[in-house]
This record gives sequence, C-alpha cells and structure tokens, in this order.
Amino acid sequence: MTPKLDHIIKRELKLGSDLYTVSMSATGVKITLKGRRKGHEISWEALLSGDAELTQQLKVSVDAYGSAHDE
Repeated sequence: MTPKLDHIIKRELKLGSDLYTVSMSATGVKITLKGRRKGHEISWEALLSGDAELTQQLKVSVDAYGSAHDE
C-alpha cells in the first residue's frame, strides 16, 4: 500500500552546478534554489489538467513572436 502524502517531503536536486530544493506536499510541488525561499510552485490540479504544459507552450510562442519583431 502506498503511504499518503500528508507532510512535506524535501529532496535536493543538482542541475548543472546549481543545487535546488524540491518540496512535495499535498497541495503541489515547489522548486527553489537551495538556501532561498522563493521559487516556482505548481499545484497538482494545474499539473494534472495540463495547464502547466499549456503555459509553457504559450511562453515559448510569445518569446518567439517577440524576438521575430525585435529585428
């Protein structure tokens, strides 16, 4: 049987030369640079509904549009 996620689970993650803290709770996931408080957070609902992927695709689209018009 899988245990319930009823408290925060923190793990360290190394990406390149940077260290991050990944915090998983019943509300969602938060990733911060190690030693910092502010970071990126996403709820489980947003992750499961596809909102996170849609937001990323929109950002890529807006960035591409902006760089094409800067020239």
